[in-house]
Amino acid sequence: MIIYDLSKVPADVVAQIHASPKYTKWFSEFPTKLLGVSADAKTVKGEQYGVLTAILYLSPASSSGVNMCSMAKIASCIDACLNTAGRGAMSSVQMSRLRKTLFMLQYWDDFKAMLMREVTKHAKYCRNRGYKCAIRLNGTSDVRWELKIWEEMVYFYNQWDVHWYDYTKIANRIIPDPVVYDLTFSFSGVQDYQRYADTAIAMGMRIAVVFRYRAEIPKTFMGMDVVDGDDSDLRFLEPQGVVSALYAKGKAVHDTSGFVIDTFKGVARSGSKLIA
Repeated sequence: MIIYDLSKVPADVVAQIHASPKYTKWFSEFPTKLLGVSADAKTVKGEQYGVLTAILYLSPASSSGVNMCSMAKIASCIDACLNTAGRGAMSSVQMSRLRKTLFMLQYWDDFKAMLMREVTKHAKYCRNRGYKCAIRLNGTSDVRWELKIWEEMVYFYNQWDVHWYDYTKIANRIIPDPVVYDLTFSFSGVQDYQRYADTAIAMGMRIAVVFRYRAEIPKTFMGMDVVDGDDSDLRFLEPQGVVSALYAKGKAVHDTSGFVIDTFKGVARSGSKLIA
């Protein structure tokens, strides 16, 4: 028997769950695991720096029926979302993310207990093998974790040297201690989103910008120095006040909303709009 309330989940997804014995079984149980360790090509790159990252992937935007990325519509990043990049384009992967999301939303106490067990396990593994420990909870979401598990974040940072970090499109998030939880603002060139980007820049935040082609990434962007953000996912090792350059993957390669930035002869543009 399915144990999750699917009333807010899109009807076509619900139909797919009911039509598949595998998915029906999945949604009749709690997940057996929440965090993936070195679960994508980018976090694997962190191992060369002695950092092992565990990452949580949830259903992005409103794909679960509940909005997990409050700025996704304004920033026009839904179609270009990394939920469609790499292995994330597989329906079984997206179903797994949906179950984790519903588990979090509908069984919070059980979710939190499982998450803390897995963070503890990962921290112990890293310490025993000489890795720095990193946790990224918003792999494909933009949840304000500082409002949900801040005391636990501080505990694991102080006792286990766990580095919590994420990307966010919410410019006004107030983090009590940015050393404990490091945030990188995720840029979009969409016009309606510019006031939020301006706020993040004025605050001196590190800005992640997605460029269409790696070969065309500029040396400066909006007056800030640009560093290679695809060398690893370890944004917390970079200073604030720089642009961390990423290049488009998955559906984002063909994005025309303004989320992905094009450069022509060193001049950056979002669609037809001049950016820098």
